[in-house]
Amino acid sequence: MSKESIQEVVQKSLEDYFNDLGEQPASNIYDMVVLTVEKPILEVVMTRADGNQSHAAQMLGINRNTLRKKLQEHGLL
Repeated sequence: MSKESIQEVVQKSLEDYFNDLGEQPASNIYDMVVLTVEKPILEVVMTRADGNQSHAAQMLGINRNTLRKKLQEHGLL
């Protein structure tokens, strides 16, 4: 899947979300989207890195300590 395809999926999902909300006010959308996509990203990257946190952090472009914190937050450790 290309970067553009991922963007299209996210855009479509957000449009559906707003349609489902109707007239109800939206809030915390940024956090909702980040938390929704962060766990599967971590799962896939950790699998690709064969569980090696240093390699996974490098793939993600984040610090290993940051990765470890995120893994803990999502119950992946």
